[in-house]
Amino acid sequence: MKLYDELIFRDLIKDVSDVEKVKELLNENSIRFYCGFDPTGKSLTVGHLVQIVRMKLLQNYGHTPVVLIGGGTGLIGDPRQTSERQLLKLEESLENANLIKKQISRFLDESKTLYVNNYDWIKDINMITFLRDYGKNFNINYMLSKENVQSRLETGISYTEFSYMIIQALDFLHLYQTMDVKMQFGGSDQWGNITSGLELIRKTLGENDAVGLTSPLLLKSDGQKFGKSESGAIWLDEELTSPYEVYQYFFNTSDSDISKYLRTLTLLDSNEILSLEEQAKLEPEKRVAQRRLAEEVTKFIHGEAALKEALLVTESLFTGDFQNLNQKAFKTLEKVLETREVELDSSLISVIQELKLASSNREAREFISNGAILLNSEKVYDVNYKINNTNLLFDKYIIVQRGKRRTGLLIVK
Repeated sequence: MKLYDELIFRDLIKDVSDVEKVKELLNENSIRFYCGFDPTGKSLTVGHLVQIVRMKLLQNYGHTPVVLIGGGTGLIGDPRQTSERQLLKLEESLENANLIKKQISRFLDESKTLYVNNYDWIKDINMITFLRDYGKNFNINYMLSKENVQSRLETGISYTEFSYMIIQALDFLHLYQTMDVKMQFGGSDQWGNITSGLELIRKTLGENDAVGLTSPLLLKSDGQKFGKSESGAIWLDEELTSPYEVYQYFFNTSDSDISKYLRTLTLLDSNEILSLEEQAKLEPEKRVAQRRLAEEVTKFIHGEAALKEALLVTESLFTGDFQNLNQKAFKTLEKVLETREVELDSSLISVIQELKLASSNREAREFISNGAILLNSEKVYDVNYKINNTNLLFDKYIIVQRGKRRTGLLIVK
């Protein structure tokens, strides 16, 4: 399968500026292409993973990714559909840029990847130069026709965000002239900015071989983007979204989304993807495709060790046996289970209610008396039991269970 055909198979192409030229460039031994990431947060999300997977795929075919971190454009803000972005301070933008560069570097071959920050050239452009050399090339009607601007006309858009497309266009021109970058890609919401870049290159240099393409946006089952500003974002930073949470999210993928996610978020062989899709149709109850997707995405983002930890946590929550977990896994449990910090000598009856394992003192006493309450796998029958530091896990944790299926976590101060 040729690269362009594989991109089509993986649903990684939506808009293309010139199909034949793109095919020709992708069939060369090596070209430089770029994708931009604005540092509006300290971490990327799963929504960005589509572009990262595409960069990795092109790199596997011998092409060179130029990763643009938008330290400059991040100070302006790409127009959202709903409202103005909160402006970042310069220090925040540059700090976030370093964090995102480090994050992306985990996925690509560092010896064959170039990194640039557009703050390095944008900061040197004065207002007169910006208006005469760049702004003069953009017709207001042309800018108003762009989808990301159109969506904001009713609620209002500042000149700052309105000018964003000019600055991104300037980036493409700069990289085309100074680094021989021939291709830009992004999500479909970036199509207006990408075509603005192509237009600026054409007006500045005349005939050229620059091209642009986009991929469909990755959407959650409710139709929302996986963006930083959306609720319930799935972050690539494990401190924000644990490997276990990533695994669980994709293991619970609906049958209607499984094909899309397998193709866009993994680099599994096409034959394996087709086989998994067939299994999902014939035996959906076995969730073979969902399990494979969850394993592959978790491993791609966080590595083999993190996947093993996520599987151990999953198994522990299913079986009720937490004895084989390491301390890092307990940090995950803090986010997953109902968790409370307690003082020594706290009443077990009150603790059970705080963990929502009982609805009243009477019910809590009954559970204890009947041997239904376990502390670190040991049954407790004493209704007057006080929390103590005997047999703590990692010197601070107590797993509180009501039977094998209802579980809470105590952190003993």
